[in-house]
Amino acid sequence: MSPTLLLLLALGLGLAGWLAARARAWTFRRASTSGRLASLPSYHAWYVALWIVLPVLAFVAIWSATAPGLVTQSVLASPAADQLPAFGFQRQTILNEARAVATGASQAVFNPLAREFVEPYREAISRYNWIGIIVTLLIAFLGGAYSFLRLKPDFAARNRVEKIVMAILLGASLVAILTTIGIFASLVFETVRFFGMVSPIDFLFGTHWAPDPMANAANPDPTRYGAIPLFWGTLFIGAIIAMIVAIPLGLMSAIYLTQYANPKVRAWVKPALEILAGVPTVVYGYFAALTIAPAIRDFAVSLGIANASSESALAAGLIMGVMIIPFVSSMADDSIAAVPQAMRDGSLAMGATTNETIRRVIIPAALPGIVAGIMLAISRAIGETMIVVMAASTAANLSANPLESMTTVTVQIVAMLTGEGSFDHPATLSAFALGFVLFMVTLALNFIALRVVKRFREAYE
Repeated sequence: MSPTLLLLLALGLGLAGWLAARARAWTFRRASTSGRLASLPSYHAWYVALWIVLPVLAFVAIWSATAPGLVTQSVLASPAADQLPAFGFQRQTILNEARAVATGASQAVFNPLAREFVEPYREAISRYNWIGIIVTLLIAFLGGAYSFLRLKPDFAARNRVEKIVMAILLGASLVAILTTIGIFASLVFETVRFFGMVSPIDFLFGTHWAPDPMANAANPDPTRYGAIPLFWGTLFIGAIIAMIVAIPLGLMSAIYLTQYANPKVRAWVKPALEILAGVPTVVYGYFAALTIAPAIRDFAVSLGIANASSESALAAGLIMGVMIIPFVSSMADDSIAAVPQAMRDGSLAMGATTNETIRRVIIPAALPGIVAGIMLAISRAIGETMIVVMAASTAANLSANPLESMTTVTVQIVAMLTGEGSFDHPATLSAFALGFVLFMVTLALNFIALRVVKRFREAYE
């Protein structure tokens, strides 16, 4: 039985428990001389339903992860397994074909040997499906019986339900934290492995980036792993060129929409501006590669610059800046709109012009939100990949000329992880080191944003 069917079974059992507990609570209420219970009948119902559903959901999660392995182990224990290759890709391919036919995902097998495993797979899947159903029903029965027998007129079901809900909310809030910790731990582990092969000094301060996945992994050339060109390309494209475009346009559009625009104009312009945030990055990449980059190259040639590249950092940075305008504009718009109207009125009443009110009152008051939007935009820009691949190439050049082709950290991460090298090769492990540096830079930007916001907010208060 698939996890979806087990989940539906759990929800059905939970609904049955909910109805039974609610009926029992109403029986208590009618039998009580005062007609009152310690908790409403609905809380009794939710208490029983949660005791049924939550343990079953935990079992389904564990069973979904372990059942496929148990099925495979059962098949490998059959006499037909003696015909399988000892190990390797062919062995796994035969098992995958047999499983696909047994589950109905495929109609036939290409390897004749896989036919011998179709029936063992069907038997094992059927057997473990029944085991899953029986254990699910048993867990639901035990949870339901335990909670149902605790129901009494003076039972504080509301307190118990609220504690369970608080635990669920706490678990949901910890997901992001635990995910971040997991990402950080995996990056650190692989980065340490990489720095065991290549010196951190060569990596962080080298100026030549040309990893070779086919080179000898036991004796890598550290001079080929200098990441300075990648760091510079990321900074130049994502934090300089893109921000030169995004910050002025985003901030000015927010000021216009909040201070000058007619309500009817704002109702049309603001949604149109925010549509830019929903455009897929591959579309921006095509636009940059097919329209903007050739136009920049032709313009540079018309000015007498003969070595202008058709894949330039300027093209990628310009389109990236346009892409993140909504991030800056939306945050600045919300921050400016949140400034109390009394501050605007007070400034105008003191004789200040609208321009002076915006510059000296509204912008300083809204500065924390504006800074947060800019930092969010920078974090978004330095993590962009598709636009750089299509408009700025994968060449790791260390140059301040925006008309030359460059690359960024994220592009090289993709290139290293999708190459033909093994995961034990320094070229592949270098992607984790790059990811670790990018993670730390993004984390530093967030800390800087928090400090700036706190400082200006305290000064304002």
